Amino acid sequence: MRLAVVTLVLVASLILVAWRQGRALDALAALDSVRHERALAEAERNEMERRIEYLQSRIRVVPAAQARLKMRTPDASEIKLLPGELD
Repeated sequence: MRLAVVTLVLVASLILVAWRQGRALDALAALDSVRHERALAEAERNEMERRIEYLQSRIRVVPAAQARLKMRTPDASEIKLLPGELD
């Protein structure tokens, strides 16, 4: 009888350890998935920031303004500086 109880306790504890390790592995898999999603989101954010920098850059804005709005860069003789302070 005593041997049966000891065996039952041992088996139950082994089952509990196996269950706990399975839960830990599931949690690690979920954490890995979240880390992967975060890395993808950061890469996408970095790509968007680079695109915004390009879209705001002079190398893109000047040709677009010339093509769409018929604007041009003024010559030095056309630039007049007005007196006053800049804030």
